[in-house]
Formats: sequence, C-alpha cells, structure tokens
Amino acid sequence: MILMAEPTEKQKIGRLGEDIAIKYLENKGFTIIERNYLKKCGEIDIIAKKAGVIHFFEVKSVTRENISSSAYSYMVAKCNAPRGTDSYRAEDNLHPYKLKRLSRVIQLYLFEKHSNGEPEWVFDAIIVQIDTKTRRARVKFLENIVL
Repeated sequence: MILMAEPTEKQKIGRLGEDIAIKYLENKGFTIIERNYLKKCGEIDIIAKKAGVIHFFEVKSVTRENISSSAYSYMVAKCNAPRGTDSYRAEDNLHPYKLKRLSRVIQLYLFEKHSNGEPEWVFDAIIVQIDTKTRRARVKFLENIVL
C-alpha cells in the first residue's frame, strides 16, 4: 500500500489556481488538451488549443486579501480555499531558468505528440490572485511570452 502525502497549503493554492485558470480559458473559447504534462525536466500546467494554435500555459497562483472586483474577477465556486498570503507578484517567478525548463518540456511534448511536423504554438501564462476571505479570484492572461 502506497500512502499519499497530504498536499501542502502551497499545493492546494496551486491546484485551485489551475482550476480557476481552466474555467477562465474555457470561457474564452479554449479547448483543454492536457493538464499537468510532466517530464523529468519540468511540467506544463495546461495545454490548450484555440483557432488551430496550441497554447502552453504556466499558471502562477497567489493568495491576496481584499482583491477588488473587475471584469476578470470570478467567484471561486464552492471550494474551501486554504488561508495564507504571499507577498510577491506571482509573475516574478517566471525567471530565465524556469522559462528554459518550460521550453524543454514544450519541445518534448511537440516531439512526442506531433512528430509528423511542428504545429503553430505559443507560450502563455495565467496569473491567479485569490482572495480567500471573499472567495474571489482575479485572472491575468499574459500572452505570447518569448522563451
């Protein structure tokens, strides 16, 4: 019997952020192809398709208190979001080393799934700021990031 470790608060926030990002993308017309594509050198959080283009998404989530509502705010539906705050901007974690690792995983995915030719693709990021008190989240879509 294999015992699974209880997820950490950071992992719970990350999973919640990915769930919110998927709902956001589906509402924007994306078709989700795969989630958490994992290889030895890294992981792609979400792989989606829209208008014939494959989008590789890195999702960065952070908890924030008192996020004001806006056009990009979504109610976090029926979830028990863990408490906690982080004092940095989530997008700051898209540093050169992380981008290089993501590039390797993308190339492996394309080789594995599209060996007959490379399709059009882009790398994007979704930043999710979660307010655990109001159970709301703000989503920021960073498009076409250069790797």
